[in-house]
Amino acid sequence: MLKRLNEAMARIEEHLDGTVPGDIDVAELARTAMTSEYHLRRLFSALAGMPLSEYVRRRRLTIAGAEVLAGRSTLLDVAVRHGYTSGEAFARAFRAVHGIGPGEARRTGAALRSQPRMSFRLVVEGSTSMRYRVVEKEAFHLVGRKARVPLVHQGVNPAIAAFVQGIGRDTSLRIHQLSDQEPAGIVSACDGLDPSRAEGTELDYWHAALSSAPPPADLDALLVPAGTWAVFESTGPYPEALQLLWRDVFTEWFPSNPYQSRPGPEILRTRPAETGADTDAVLWIPVERTGPGGA
Repeated sequence: MLKRLNEAMARIEEHLDGTVPGDIDVAELARTAMTSEYHLRRLFSALAGMPLSEYVRRRRLTIAGAEVLAGRSTLLDVAVRHGYTSGEAFARAFRAVHGIGPGEARRTGAALRSQPRMSFRLVVEGSTSMRYRVVEKEAFHLVGRKARVPLVHQGVNPAIAAFVQGIGRDTSLRIHQLSDQEPAGIVSACDGLDPSRAEGTELDYWHAALSSAPPPADLDALLVPAGTWAVFESTGPYPEALQLLWRDVFTEWFPSNPYQSRPGPEILRTRPAETGADTDAVLWIPVERTGPGGA
């Protein structure tokens, strides 16, 4: 998987230096990586710590910055060569990355920021192992309350905390009683995430239960089709251990196993651990098999 991902990174560079004409097509990159566009965006974000679109923008403006300083082309020529339809649009993007406009950078020879070319490699430490299982699950309803909230990568999400706190005890009890399958009881679920998974982008957050019965009309509900799920277990301080678990799923488990993520809610069930102040977490990720016998 990492070899194919690095081939996709090489395709980006071919477009940046003009070896291959045309703009960068994420669908083409996904075909090069032999995965889906959806999974490529999520995997790249987890591995690189930034959205794929942001990496491409930074690389493009790194190359453009060198051309601006070289002074052999007009600023408009540089802008058009790197996909900008006007000098104004190029100047805005240039300033956002380098902290200075292209004209001023050329006049003063200012120091610019550089986004290095990215490649991926697997570092084998062998110090930890992941507990997981793969489950085939029939269709079910996610039933409860949902809210649109911003994505927070580290620490407590204030919008989620406020949303859950505002759900009455009676409503939470009703939701809990609707649960009739694993993961049992009230769960948290994230759906409708932006493909970039950038900090601050919005998602649907669910405080809900999984049920096979028709949902009550006065509660929010989402019909989740039948499919395959990878189930991961973790114990540690909340929410840090969970955020590290999600990271490890995408940076370690997916590159090492014949599966890719597929659209659908990511479901989390948490319970206090039997000892200490830690939390037991079970994370359900919708997946599909790749390679022989897969999708």
